[in-house]
Amino acid sequence: MQFGLLGRKLGHSYSPQIHKCLADYPYRLFEVEPEDLHEFLKTTELTGFNVTIPYKKAVISYCSHLSPQAERIGAVNTIVRQPDGTYIGHNTDYFGFQYMVNASGLSLSGKKVLILGSGGASATAVAVLQDLGADTVVISRSGENNYSNLHLHSDAAAIVNTTPVGMYPAVGVSPIDLELFPNLEGVLDLIYNPGLTKLLLDSHKHRIVAMNGLLMLVAQAKQSAEWFIGKAIPDTVIPKIHKILQDQTQNIILIGMPGSGKTTVGKLLADKLHRTFMDTDAEITKVAGFSIPEIFAKYTEDGFRKLETEVLAQLGMQSGLVIATGGGCVTRTENYNHLHQNGCIVWLQRSIDRLPTEGRPLSQSARLEDMYAIRKPLYEAFSDITVENNSLPTIAVQEILDKMGKEI
Repeated sequence: MQFGLLGRKLGHSYSPQIHKCLADYPYRLFEVEPEDLHEFLKTTELTGFNVTIPYKKAVISYCSHLSPQAERIGAVNTIVRQPDGTYIGHNTDYFGFQYMVNASGLSLSGKKVLILGSGGASATAVAVLQDLGADTVVISRSGENNYSNLHLHSDAAAIVNTTPVGMYPAVGVSPIDLELFPNLEGVLDLIYNPGLTKLLLDSHKHRIVAMNGLLMLVAQAKQSAEWFIGKAIPDTVIPKIHKILQDQTQNIILIGMPGSGKTTVGKLLADKLHRTFMDTDAEITKVAGFSIPEIFAKYTEDGFRKLETEVLAQLGMQSGLVIATGGGCVTRTENYNHLHQNGCIVWLQRSIDRLPTEGRPLSQSARLEDMYAIRKPLYEAFSDITVENNSLPTIAVQEILDKMGKEI
């Protein structure tokens, strides 16, 4: 038996890792262009496969039979080959999205919910939300309810994003401005890479419920696997696999004063977790072709900060890294989103009298006490956890692992 995922762009997919946790079968990614879809569906020898953007509706005509849920929704995301070679189309996204809504804790009965997008995932969201008693409104680019008249729906209690806007690698953009919705209680974004899209980061600023699509992805995969292997899998595996994926994909980012030991601790941490270590100062010197002191002398601090933000934007959209940042990265507010979209940020603290200054232009040009007074509230605002590094770096590493709940 062989299985896989059919889609157009799949570089962001975590499906192989999920299915590896669910059952012991080969699972591969199949990137297919629209003009090649017919040939793929007619010639593939896969026992079954999942379907993602943009083919959830296009595959229906190739199925000899649809499950009641798939027929009702008009979208298929799981296909199983029958002994006679024909296809049965299922919709396991319904179960996945329902699981996601329930896990969010949002109570949506009798409330208006906006669904951004009108594709197959949108139809699934509408079906689930209507079954939960919500008043659903689909927002599309050219329909009756579109992005130019969102003001008509300022009373919305929740928003569900089913579009790819903000998805890796085109990160940092949001399909809507949340300021338009003063009554908003929660935002569910079906995107799972990055972990926090700009839409979800904006939701955090408004202190409302925000959830990405990773839990939905795992839940729907669980039900897909049941169709693939023909046996039930307990729902208890869903949160377990979800946590495994979060642990594997989340960056660990170290911030703190210059000389606080971010590089030393970062390298030890990366070695412990078998991850790639990245030092932003080292990456900046590669981009500029100069040392840090030379960059400051040639471009001033402002020029250095611009280069730093470019590097952070590139590293922040990646997954599963340990990243040591420069001490002043927190002085530019735009870096917050770059680092948080896929990362847990650790503020590494060290006593000021133990901070070295050699080779650090700003540390040499100002009193460290004054610098710390300015940056302390910024480190506090950026960080998710705080760890002291005043003794052995291995102790700091273990404290990071403990506070993040990672077992080695």
